[in-house]
Amino acid sequence: MDYIISDKMKNLKPSAIREIFKYAADPAVISFAGGNPAPESLPVDDLRRFMSKTLEENPVQALLYSQSEGHPPLRAEVRRFIKDAYDIGGDKDELMIVSGAQQCMDLVTRCLCNEGDTVICEDPSFIGSLNCFRSYNVSLKGVPIEDDGINLALLEKAITESRNVRFMYLIPNFQNPTGITMSIQKRKAVLALSKKYSVPIVEDNPYGDLRFIGEDIPSIKSMDEDGLVIYAGSFSKILSTGIRCGYLLAPAQIFPSLVVAKQCADVHTGMLQQLLCLAFLQNGDLLGHARMNKFVYADKCGLMLKLMDESFPKSVTYTRPKGGLFIWATMPDAFDGAEFALRLVRDYKVCVVPGSTFSVNEGERSSSFRLNFSMPNEAQVKTGIEACAKLLREMGVS
Repeated sequence: MDYIISDKMKNLKPSAIREIFKYAADPAVISFAGGNPAPESLPVDDLRRFMSKTLEENPVQALLYSQSEGHPPLRAEVRRFIKDAYDIGGDKDELMIVSGAQQCMDLVTRCLCNEGDTVICEDPSFIGSLNCFRSYNVSLKGVPIEDDGINLALLEKAITESRNVRFMYLIPNFQNPTGITMSIQKRKAVLALSKKYSVPIVEDNPYGDLRFIGEDIPSIKSMDEDGLVIYAGSFSKILSTGIRCGYLLAPAQIFPSLVVAKQCADVHTGMLQQLLCLAFLQNGDLLGHARMNKFVYADKCGLMLKLMDESFPKSVTYTRPKGGLFIWATMPDAFDGAEFALRLVRDYKVCVVPGSTFSVNEGERSSSFRLNFSMPNEAQVKTGIEACAKLLREMGVS
C-alpha cells in the first residue's frame, strides 16, 4: 500500500532535537541537547505520595473522562495561583487545562489561522511551535532578536508588510533557544503594537519560574487590558515534563472555539495528571519548590559559562541567561553550526542542537548552536565543554 502524505505534513522534517536524542540514548553520549529540567529538581517524593493518595481516594475519577475545559477544581486552583503569583487572569479571561503548553499553539493556530495567513515569530524560535504553525500551512515571518528581546522596528515592519497577520508568537522569558529575556520596555512596546494593529499576542512562558538571577519582569498578559494576549503556561519545567499538563488563558470571546478545538484534538487532558497537579497546588508549595531549585540552575549555568569563558575561542559569543535552561553560542559567520553539531556527536559523543533547527526559514544556515545546562552533571559539563572547545579549535575557530 502506497500512502499519500497530506500537503500539510509531507514537507515537515523530524525535529532535530528528537533525532539527536537517538544519539543521546547511548550511555556514553553527553547530552547538552534536551530541554528537560534538572533531574535533581524533580519533586519525586511529593509526586509519588500524591499519586498514591489520588489512586487510593479518587481511582474512578482519575481513570475516567472529564470536561474538555479541564477538571473544574484544578481550573479554579490554577486561576487562583496565577492571579496571586503573576497578576494575570481577569474576569474577561477563561482558562483551559491542556496537554502541555505546546498544545496551546496547536489550538490557537487551528482557531485563528487559515492556510496562507501569517504568524510572526521571533527568529530563532522554539522548533516545536514553528513546526506546529507549519503544519497548518501558514506563512511564518521571522523577526530578529536583540539582547533585550525582539527588534521593534522590524516587528512593526513585519506587521504592516505581511499578509493577514493572525498573531505574534513570543517567548519573553529566557527564550528558547537563545535564553534572552525581553525587557519591560519592549514588552510594553510590543503590547502597544498589538493594540495599534489589532494583532493578538500568544505569550509562551514555560521558563518564567526558572529565574535564578535578578527580579521577575511582569508578563505581557499582566499588562493587557484589551483582550489582546493569549497566555500559555506549564507545570512541565517545575513538576515534570512527562506529566504533560499546562494551561491556556485566553479572552472569553475566543474561548468557545478553543474548547471545540480541544475536543477535536484529544477530548480532554488526562485526569490522572490533572489530579496530580491539583494535589501539588493544594498540598505542596509550587513557587517555594521553584525558588529552592534556583540554586541548582544557578550553579549549573554558572559552571558551564565559567568553563566556556576559560576554554572557548574569543570569537565565539554566547548569551548569559538569568534563568531558563539554555545558552546560545555563536561562531563567526564562516562556520556552520550544523557541521559543528554533527562532528561533535560523531567524534566526541557530545550532543548540542544546531542553530538552524530553530530558524523560521527552514534550511537557513546558522553559525550558532544551543546548549542545555540543566540535565548534565558537573563531570559531564566539564568533559562536554572541553570537547566543544577542542572541536572549535580543530575547525579553525580562533
